[in-house]
Amino acid sequence: MNIRIEEKTSDSLEVLIKCYEADEQVHKLKRHIEAFDSRLQGRLDGKIYFICHDDILYFESVDNRTFIYTADNVYETQLRLYELEEAVSRKDFLRISKSQIANINKITALKPEINRTVTAELTNGERLSISRKYVKALRSLLEI
Repeated sequence: MNIRIEEKTSDSLEVLIKCYEADEQVHKLKRHIEAFDSRLQGRLDGKIYFICHDDILYFESVDNRTFIYTADNVYETQLRLYELEEAVSRKDFLRISKSQIANINKITALKPEINRTVTAELTNGERLSISRKYVKALRSLLEI
């Protein structure tokens, strides 16, 4: 794989992927690049905020409502968890339970539990439980 960066005088950013065949890995790379600078909408105190993916700790669904958790606030979003899974990068976010998706870049520590679940500690000190069903995907993604 060759990676080359060319600086232009134009204001717009252009990414060109040259490949022999547009296989699943190429499409995965395209989705990751598209999600790089995208933002999600969240509501808080009657206002709509635009939240960068890098600021998100995790998403959670509670009582048919979906929330976006950041270090400073909790926003409500109209999107469902399955829609959020499609909207965010699969390299950065992972479903960890039926009701949560976590930003793996915000995980600072993992602790295996006796019942074969894993507890993840986030950058803000909060702890999330990763259910047994999703532990294998986490290990694969983190290559552990």
